[in-house]
Amino acid sequence: MRAVTVRPGTKDSVEVRELPDPAPAAGELLVDGLVMGVCGTDKEIARGEYGSAPPGRERLVLGHESLGRVRQAPEGSGFSAGDLVAGVVRRPDPEPCGACARDEFDMCRNGRYTERGIKELDGYGAETWCVEAGYAVKLAPHLDRAGVLMEPASVVAKAWEQIERVGGRSWFEPERVLVTGAGPIGLLAALLGTQRRLDVHVVDRVGDGPKPGLVRDLGATYHTRDVERVVTAVRPDVVIEATGANEPVLASLTGTAPYGVVCLTGVSSAGRATTVDAGALNRDIVLQNDAVVGSVNANLRHYRQAADALAAADLTWLERLITRRVPLDRAAEAFTPKEDDVKVVIEL
Repeated sequence: MRAVTVRPGTKDSVEVRELPDPAPAAGELLVDGLVMGVCGTDKEIARGEYGSAPPGRERLVLGHESLGRVRQAPEGSGFSAGDLVAGVVRRPDPEPCGACARDEFDMCRNGRYTERGIKELDGYGAETWCVEAGYAVKLAPHLDRAGVLMEPASVVAKAWEQIERVGGRSWFEPERVLVTGAGPIGLLAALLGTQRRLDVHVVDRVGDGPKPGLVRDLGATYHTRDVERVVTAVRPDVVIEATGANEPVLASLTGTAPYGVVCLTGVSSAGRATTVDAGALNRDIVLQNDAVVGSVNANLRHYRQAADALAAADLTWLERLITRRVPLDRAAEAFTPKEDDVKVVIEL
């Protein structure tokens, strides 16, 4: 079989290689890979900035955003040949912390977790792969072209769960949501916001291309003005920050309505200094009973929530989110961004 591989720590080492066909262990599904998604984490690994190969190996099979079709399933697993599935990314550490021991491995406290396609475990970017039945999630059959959005949708599902849990510390009936950033995470966050029948606003720097139309077709409002002005105008009850950029992060922290919840999902890059009036920031958060929470990764519960959200979404809209499909034999092209890219995937 062929697989998309990389040598972690080595820049521009993405290469499609022939590897032995996998053999499922007891309790595992044998899956024909259909599509793998490419996100910022994959690009960081391709640049040699992140990632680690399985112990004793030089190369890692990429692909933590997965979609495949079951070829073979163990009896009693709940799966059958032909099922459309995605694989969960993270696995608990071998000596579980309290969170991992309770299947909340997305909240691992000691950092000894492993991750498919990222950290010490091969990913799903192969023509054939195996996954434990307990770490596979079934998708609706009609999602055979868009189901690769499952992993980013699971991240967003967790973010919404965190928002609702934090807001639920008291009376919480949000009306307006602001999403900063119209990449895949931001757009999926907007989707789940509209599914909650909230007034959703999205702000992004891009004024043309597919993003404005994708937002408007959700029934949401698209903004390209200065983010501080947008926050002031919208006065959101909830902010989902999906850029990691300094200005949107800071504007989000200070611009919510009273008793607002800000969920930070974008990972910031180091190196750009910003002057902050920490006293004023603290005063705003304290006096308004605001809450700020970081959220990353997802566990099995969030994948199932994501599967439900994708099944309920407009299929045409989901497929429009995928703006570029790259064949496996040209996989390296997927790691070089192009104008108007939203979501890029590799066809396996």
